[in-house]
Amino acid sequence: MKYALFLFATLASLPFSAAEDPTPPDGTFIQGMTISCQSWGGEWGTDGFGEELDRLQALGVNWVAIHPYAGIREDGSVSYREFGSTSEGAIDRAPTWLTRPIREAHARGMEIMIKPHLAYWGSPFTWRGEIEFVDAARDARFWKQYRAWILDLADACSEADAFSVGTELELQMHREGEWRELIQGVRALTDAHLSYCSNWDSFERVPFWDALDAIGVQAYFPVQPQGLVEGDLPAAREIRQAWEPWLARLKATSERVGKVVFFGELGYDRVVTTAARPWEGVSRSRPASSDGDLVQERCLKVAFEVLEMNKEWLRGAFLWKWFVGSTRHSNFELDREELRQLIQTSWENRG
Repeated sequence: MKYALFLFATLASLPFSAAEDPTPPDGTFIQGMTISCQSWGGEWGTDGFGEELDRLQALGVNWVAIHPYAGIREDGSVSYREFGSTSEGAIDRAPTWLTRPIREAHARGMEIMIKPHLAYWGSPFTWRGEIEFVDAARDARFWKQYRAWILDLADACSEADAFSVGTELELQMHREGEWRELIQGVRALTDAHLSYCSNWDSFERVPFWDALDAIGVQAYFPVQPQGLVEGDLPAAREIRQAWEPWLARLKATSERVGKVVFFGELGYDRVVTTAARPWEGVSRSRPASSDGDLVQERCLKVAFEVLEMNKEWLRGAFLWKWFVGSTRHSNFELDREELRQLIQTSWENRG
């Protein structure tokens, strides 16, 4: 993907914990990447995962994230590959595809976030933000099984540096009591920084930010200038202007709850409509194009400016996304050679 990680060369952001000085004493910055999978996550436990960490570290990445999956069904059931309970010793029974990524990251001086995703494929839900149940029995089943899954993950991944208690569960936000109970349970199992990764349009409605360490946001904000006809190419200055109201709302939320913000995901694909709908990737109906390359580049450059200019409260981003080994027909995939060249050039320009 052309221009996909121009951002990495200049991304200046910070760890999840707040600090008065926006620059860490050692001068380092958080530069994050999500390492995705083409299966249920087994790739994370292979030698290839460490090889990708080496490649990413050479590009300046010092945080990575993985996103373990559980299935969700219409009846509220949550299914996953069970590997023990939250009782003492469960970590010894945890699979290597969860524990090895943490060891590999730490061996290289990198940090890692665990970001659970509910896999809605095969269910009536078209995305995680639609997960809701029609009766109390299904709702109770969901929360019992979702809690068990998250606690098992927190126990198995207790050595991780950050842990998200959920991702994009927009229609579950009103269950504040259940979320607070879950957060308390996770804290008993790990010292990781805790967050929740809210969708771009609902971060202001999360009622339990105060119980977490940071505000996580899936940063697929529409930055298509108003009045621009779909298919026209937005200029960088127009994209910059479109960011302004979102930044104001993000900063107000940060100040209101007293927590810093980070982007749990940030990405643009090679489609001409990526500024209007950044959450949409390349597909048969949305093919990649040279115009898409140009819009992608402009969006990423402006995103860098946003992070750089607001780093006192906006502490970084995990770019979406990277894979173990080669992939085919995957949206948001990052071209490695183009990335290497762009990062090298960007570092030279920065110096």
